[in-house]
Amino acid sequence: MATTNLDNHIPTTTREAPHSRGASRLASLSGEGALDVLSRARQLEAQGRRVAHLEIGEPQFAPAPHIVEAAQRALAEGDARYGPPAGLPALRGAIVDALARRGVSASAESLLVTPGAKTAVFYAILATVNPGDEVLLPDPGFPIYASMTRFVGATPVGYTLDVDDIASKITPRTRVICLNAPNNPTGGTFTQRDVDRLGDLVLQHDLLVVSDEIYGRIVFDDPRGFTPSIASLPGLLDRTILVDGFSKAYAMTGYRLGYALLPRWLIERATVLAVNGHTCTPPFVQRAGVAALTGPQDAVHAMVAELKRRRDLIVAKLRGVPGVDCPTPAGAFYAFPDVSGALRASGLTIRQLADRLLTERGVALLPGTGFGAGGATGLRISFAGVADDVTTGIDAVADFFTALAA
Repeated sequence: MATTNLDNHIPTTTREAPHSRGASRLASLSGEGALDVLSRARQLEAQGRRVAHLEIGEPQFAPAPHIVEAAQRALAEGDARYGPPAGLPALRGAIVDALARRGVSASAESLLVTPGAKTAVFYAILATVNPGDEVLLPDPGFPIYASMTRFVGATPVGYTLDVDDIASKITPRTRVICLNAPNNPTGGTFTQRDVDRLGDLVLQHDLLVVSDEIYGRIVFDDPRGFTPSIASLPGLLDRTILVDGFSKAYAMTGYRLGYALLPRWLIERATVLAVNGHTCTPPFVQRAGVAALTGPQDAVHAMVAELKRRRDLIVAKLRGVPGVDCPTPAGAFYAFPDVSGALRASGLTIRQLADRLLTERGVALLPGTGFGAGGATGLRISFAGVADDVTTGIDAVADFFTALAA
C-alpha cells in the first residue's frame, strides 16, 4: 500500500527497503509558490472562470526576431552537439562587452555559461558555502536562495534592503552575502552609495558576494538604464560571483540561458562542477544569446518602457485604497504592497486574503509569506504578464480592498 513520507515529501511504501527512502537532504528544498497558485488558477479557468494572472514572473513579451532567427539558424546548421563546458567563446566575448558597458571589467576566462541564471546561483552556493556557514540574503526575497542555502547545510539569515540592517546581521559565521537588486518580490534596489557601503562591509569582514543581477537592466528611474554592480568596485571583482541571464530583459525564459562571472581563483573548480552538473549549455541557445547581446536593443527598451507604464498604473490605482500601502518599485516587474492595515481590520491572514482574491475576484497573485518572514504582510503583484490581465486585475484588487474596508 502506498503512503507518503511527509518529512521528506518522497513517496514510499509501508514495507519499504532502507535504500528506497531517498536522501534526507531533499527535505531542505522548497519550491516556488507561484507554480502552486498558477495550478489553482488553471483549475478555475477549466471551470469557465476568468482569471487575471498576476502571479508568474515571466515576461509575456516575445523575444526579438533576430534572437529567434539566430537559434533557428544554429539548429538548421546542426549546432546541437556538445560545446565547451564554460560556454562558446563568441558568447563569453559578448558578455564581456555587455558587462563593460555596466562598468564591470570582466575577462572571458572568468565566465561560466549555464542553463539559466538559477543554475549559476546554485553552483555559486555549492562552490562557496560550507555546512555551518551563514548566508545573508534578502527577506523578503526569492525563496530559492534560502532553499539552496539549507540544502548545503548552511543557515540563511534574512535582511531588509538596508545596508545598516545587513551590517547588523554579520557574525563570525557569515560567509556570503547574497544580493538581488532590483529585488524579487519588492522591486526595491540599492543606490550607488549603498553599493559602495556594501563593498566596504565585504572587505572589512572578508566576505564573498553572490550578486544576482537578473533584473539589472529592468530599471525605471535610473538614467543609466542599469543598477550599479558591486563587482564594479575596486577590490570586489575577486570576491564576487556575478550572476545574470537572458530570461527577464530579453524575454528568453524557455531558452534557459544564464552565466556567472567568477573570481579567478574559483573559475576552474566551478567549471568542473558544471561538467558534473550539466556538461554544457546547448550551443544553439548560446548563439541566440550572442544575437541578443550584439543585436538591436529596441525590444528591451520598449519592454522596459511598457513595464514602467504598468508600474505607474498600479501605484496610482492602489494609492489611497484603504489598508494598502504600495511603495513605488524601482525595477524588476513586481509591486509589493503592504496590506497590514487590511489584515488588522479584517482579521484575515495574508494567505486567506490572497485566496479570496483568487476565488472571489479572479485575481491570481502571491502571498508574501512565500518570500520569507519579512513578507508576512505583503502581496506580490507581477505586472509582466498580458496587459489586459494587469489592467483588469489591479482594478479588481483595488475594488476588493475598498469593499473589505466598507
